[in-house]
Amino acid sequence: MSKNKTYKSDALAAIHETVSDLFNIGLIDKATKRHFDKTCLTPIEDFTGQDIRALREREQVSQDVFACYLNVTKGMVSKWECGKKQPTGSSKKLLSLIKKKGLAAIA
Repeated sequence: MSKNKTYKSDALAAIHETVSDLFNIGLIDKATKRHFDKTCLTPIEDFTGQDIRALREREQVSQDVFACYLNVTKGMVSKWECGKKQPTGSSKKLLSLIKKKGLAAIA
């Protein structure tokens, strides 16, 4: 199983691996594989500034420490929390993982 992907459960990880193998040998089409990708992987959420601050406070870390985990600047975390900017890309994925599994999941 791929280490780069985060699945909703171990069972869905196994199912996804099987579907990927079936796709690789040509037994299922691309559309079916995309459906399984969407179903099995941890969903990426949109976060408000309040959501981000609540996550950070739940994990009991400063903006500076939170920023280090997310590989962004402290100023960026501050802008997210104030609503001046919105997280995108990998930051949204990491925030989704923190929400589901805690900060230790990305440490």
